Amino acid sequence: MQERPYVISVAGFDPSGGAGLLSDSKTFEQSKVMGLGVCTALTLQTASKCLSLEWRPIDEVTEAIQVMMGRYPVSAMKIGIVKDAEFLGKIVESAQKGNADVKIVWDPVLKSTSEFPFFDIKTLSQLKKVVDKLSLITPNYNEYSVLKENNLLPNANQCSLLIKGGHREDHLGTDILVENGKETLLVPNENSVTYFPKHGSGCVLSSAITAELAKGESMETACRNGKLYIEKFLTSNPSLLGTHS
Repeated sequence: MQERPYVISVAGFDPSGGAGLLSDSKTFEQSKVMGLGVCTALTLQTASKCLSLEWRPIDEVTEAIQVMMGRYPVSAMKIGIVKDAEFLGKIVESAQKGNADVKIVWDPVLKSTSEFPFFDIKTLSQLKKVVDKLSLITPNYNEYSVLKENNLLPNANQCSLLIKGGHREDHLGTDILVENGKETLLVPNENSVTYFPKHGSGCVLSSAITAELAKGESMETACRNGKLYIEKFLTSNPSLLGTHS
């Protein structure tokens, strides 16, 4: 048997299992990579509502990253909810100490679908020095608008950008990959049936892409394969909690 590449999720714990570490772990397993996890925050939430959030100390988060990366050959990392720009920066720094070539995907969750705030917007201006150290960021259309308005989009020659189309009013479901100055449209599968809204869909997509990068796929192929994965997830059932297959 071929050994699976190691991937780590640095994200929040969602007891519903729809988002965060539990969701990422399910995605990694289905994507045939070895999934590790480090918790950034403990949340109390259901598929429809986030009730509370408790951030873990950044020193504990980075220590856990160092232990995992010191023991396992982690080739890719997915980052989920983070407290602020400094929190993100220290995670990235810790990861790159463990492996200078690690591919890092950040899903910039600024707030939940139910409007529960995660990221401290006051620290947005500090993001610029961090994003260009990443491999890919995956904002939805609303988050992309916030980053663009604040001149915080990454240098496309250093960090790729995947603008998710799930919140677009025009061309719903069409994603845009910006890589090395080139834009590539990722259109929905014509054969797909009706999509159902899903809790944690952004987590699933970003972790599926991270898994593909760990397996050595190019950025475009990883994003295309991740899109196929999320389309199956979105059509898996009518409830807010999707299933992985």
